[in-house]
Amino acid sequence: MSKSIYITTIEPNSGKSLISLGILRMMLNQSSKVGYFRPIINKGENNEFDNHTNTAINYFNLDIDYKDCFVYEQSEVVELISEGKTDEVIHNIIKKYKNLEATYDYVLIEGTDFSGDGGFTEVDVNLMIAKNLGVPVLIVGAGNGKKKKDFINTMQITYNSFVQKEVDVIGLIANKTEVDEIEYIKTELHKSIPKSVQIDVIPKVNYLAFPTVKEVVEALNGEVLFGEQFLNNSIGSYSTGAMQLRNYITRIKKNALVITPGDRADIILGALQANASSNYPKIAGIILTGGLIPEDSILKLIEGVQSTIPIISVKGGTFGVSNQIGSVKPKIYASNTKKIVLALDTFDKHVNQKGLTSILSNFNSDKLTPSMFQYNLLQKARASRKHIVLPEGNDQRIIEAAARLQLLDIVDLTLLGNREDIQMKCDLIGLQINLDKINILDPEDSIHNKNFAKTLFEARKHKGLTETTAKDLIRDVSYYGTLMILNGLADGMVSGAVHTTMHTIKPALQIIKTKPGVSVVSSVFFMCLSDRVSVMGDCAVNPNPNAEQLAEIAISSAASAEAFGIKAKVAMLSYSSGSSGKGEEVEKVRKATEIAKKLNPDLLIEGPIQYDAAVDMSVAKTKMPDSKVAGQASVLIFPDLNTGNNTYKAIQRETGALAIGPMLQGLNKPVNDLSRGCTVDDIFNTVLLTAIQANQA
Repeated sequence: MSKSIYITTIEPNSGKSLISLGILRMMLNQSSKVGYFRPIINKGENNEFDNHTNTAINYFNLDIDYKDCFVYEQSEVVELISEGKTDEVIHNIIKKYKNLEATYDYVLIEGTDFSGDGGFTEVDVNLMIAKNLGVPVLIVGAGNGKKKKDFINTMQITYNSFVQKEVDVIGLIANKTEVDEIEYIKTELHKSIPKSVQIDVIPKVNYLAFPTVKEVVEALNGEVLFGEQFLNNSIGSYSTGAMQLRNYITRIKKNALVITPGDRADIILGALQANASSNYPKIAGIILTGGLIPEDSILKLIEGVQSTIPIISVKGGTFGVSNQIGSVKPKIYASNTKKIVLALDTFDKHVNQKGLTSILSNFNSDKLTPSMFQYNLLQKARASRKHIVLPEGNDQRIIEAAARLQLLDIVDLTLLGNREDIQMKCDLIGLQINLDKINILDPEDSIHNKNFAKTLFEARKHKGLTETTAKDLIRDVSYYGTLMILNGLADGMVSGAVHTTMHTIKPALQIIKTKPGVSVVSSVFFMCLSDRVSVMGDCAVNPNPNAEQLAEIAISSAASAEAFGIKAKVAMLSYSSGSSGKGEEVEKVRKATEIAKKLNPDLLIEGPIQYDAAVDMSVAKTKMPDSKVAGQASVLIFPDLNTGNNTYKAIQRETGALAIGPMLQGLNKPVNDLSRGCTVDDIFNTVLLTAIQANQA
């Protein structure tokens, strides 16, 4: 079941507030613990608070602080995206949302307003946020002022753009339509949109579409002279009183806003009398331009006849003020209960709440974006608080990664190396790191050497290891780090920035050894592609596994995927799909698939299968239409190291994907190997993986 829903629009002034209010009340009918989240707000020039957020909190009396409801103002996001810091924006939005998700039973997420100088395509930004939060989306569009066909096409295009990016759209709401177009719009939308997507059509409600006098006052920074309690009067139209009263009075319409210079006492008094007369329509208010205030005698007269009409004084000429008023768009304020009640009533009449509740109750998505995956890594590692040893403490990349880990306070660290050499390296590169808060041990001269040598000798003497050789080996950083794990001084190790893979994992195979029932140590990479995270194995350890080993690698990789929040759907890759291909290598993959199915009957696995059929749904429908894995594989198992290593590197280089790993599988305690071409980010992420593995162990 989804605890959250993301409401986004296709344009400005779509009436999103009506939908948000309705969904909030729908959630509050299910639980009192409902949160509100608006990742990006746009307060406007004169507003201390974002109106949408303020209205949601105050009208429904939500138990949430205003500052917890948003992350950025729109101008901040524009600047960060223009500087190429999109990942930072998404990370901070995920972090704030996850806090709310952990606190509340339901969270309503409201997208941007399409107001102000965006500097970016807001549909894309809303799409990006919804995808990375992994929540279902409700798309709202407004049909007023559009041809029916154009409006329907726009709704369909927006829906397709979200679906193509693998965002779950659970409903479309066509708002502000003509009453006689409701059934036509609903029918036409259903022709190209799946029946599983709920479509609701809401007619235009004039009262909700009109701005209030209060909104005009705020837009013009006006001074209220009379009738402050009537600022919520709705404005149906506006007209300028510049002609003689006898001519102007015939042009007053219902709920009109009268705009006239402040020295036109005749228009002011005439409008008030017309409002009081049963022969003329009621007016919404009077705007006095030019910064002119009527004389005291006129003010006294107005005060005597004033009833329900707010009178406002503004600076600026009549023509300019009229243009400004024409650009004021209606909003719903917490204080305007009449509008809110009408909005909620409209929602009740035209939105299928039972259907929407049912969709949310049955919603289940196993999609995991790279940003969410990396965020989860960070949180899981921080929660487990493990001790990781980094044997290559003199390497600049290792030191920089250690500094970042120390700053974020995620893990406890031990660096192996000479303290003075490490400090000198920090000084040379200008790195701010507190080495007093990081454990530094030198294998050449350590208080643990005598005990480690004894432990190693006892563990390997049956293989012919002598005490002298043991004393020499423990000065090797890989052996020393591994012995720290064995003796409970560290929970895991990350190495390989300088040393070979074999140099890193050989001590682990000799001392820590494999888990019960595991015959082969293998590896996986978490490939963070643009729209998903795939697990790829084995890309680093086993040159040419046989069918039994390949089956074990598949099962271990599926378990690793599940442990890190990725639903395991395993593709056993080969150069042919299904039963069509023949040859020794294909048969090996086919046999491995059968073995894996016998060992783990519940595993979703397909093989042999080609890469394109494994990850592309359109290819899968042609080659393997009945498969539960084809087109949606999340775990990709390569038949040999040559194929796996080259493929992951090709994907990494050609697509810019982030490859996290390799992460070794099958050892009793986690030891992970780095590439000698690794970056600081690679080291950072591999330490997180290792800490999480240690917690699982």
